[in-house]
Amino acid sequence: MIDATSPDDVTQRLQASGYLADDGLATVTYLALAMQRPLLLEGEPGTGKTALAEAVAESAGVPLIRLQCYEGIDASQALYDWDFTRQILHLRTLEATRTGEATPGTDDVEASLFDERYLLARPILRALREAPAVLLVDEIDRADDEFEAFLLEVLSTYRVTIPELGTIAAATPPVVILTSNRTRELHDALKRRCLYHWIDHPGLAREVEIVRARLPEVSGALAEQVVTTVQNLRAAEDMLKPPGVAETLDWARALHQLGRSEMDLESASATIGAVCKYREDTDRVRVALDRMLAS
Repeated sequence: MIDATSPDDVTQRLQASGYLADDGLATVTYLALAMQRPLLLEGEPGTGKTALAEAVAESAGVPLIRLQCYEGIDASQALYDWDFTRQILHLRTLEATRTGEATPGTDDVEASLFDERYLLARPILRALREAPAVLLVDEIDRADDEFEAFLLEVLSTYRVTIPELGTIAAATPPVVILTSNRTRELHDALKRRCLYHWIDHPGLAREVEIVRARLPEVSGALAEQVVTTVQNLRAAEDMLKPPGVAETLDWARALHQLGRSEMDLESASATIGAVCKYREDTDRVRVALDRMLAS
């Protein structure tokens, strides 16, 4: 995958990993690989943004290194930190073994404390060191402006400086995929650094194809019924969280686990927790199921 030769090549390799990409997504993924540019994916939750990074890593046979963003994340949690507990134990060991002229100087003690063995590599530093690799920066929209600025600096040079150890640069830039659920707008500077693609919910035929590819054990009839029902639920404007492809897969898997080859009202209602994550949505969907499956 890292050395993909064309969008069609990307499509085929992703499909071999169980991910069905449309022409637009395959093309922008190929360009991100060929141009060594970060790829920013936006879309509703459950549309396959994270799954694309997983499929790219699997198809290329390289590690997937994930940085999960959240409110308040800072550079140390994304880049590196020091193992303070082991440093303190090391310092106490030095103090316990001091004997006259053998006492190490201050500079030597400091150098020994900030040794490579006490360095805790976080996802970004790991990606720079272990490349070729896929670095997934998941839900970047949950982080704040300061973290965005830090990330932009790293993506501009693919190198970081650790004061105690020096500069670490990636021999090969990692494949960087950023995802956003668009809970807030990202800054233009970060967007300009990336190639961009909006992932929408798939149509009926493609979603059935996705279910059949990811869950070959599920019957064709059940897959089509589940997808049709989910598509109808998404079209409803009153759901707090419309189900994504991930929920479609969970629902089909749950029904299959119960031994169903076709969807019926009783089993659909019993497994509704696979597709609905809010009580209000559960109540609405039960009513909708009565109507859809009775017709």
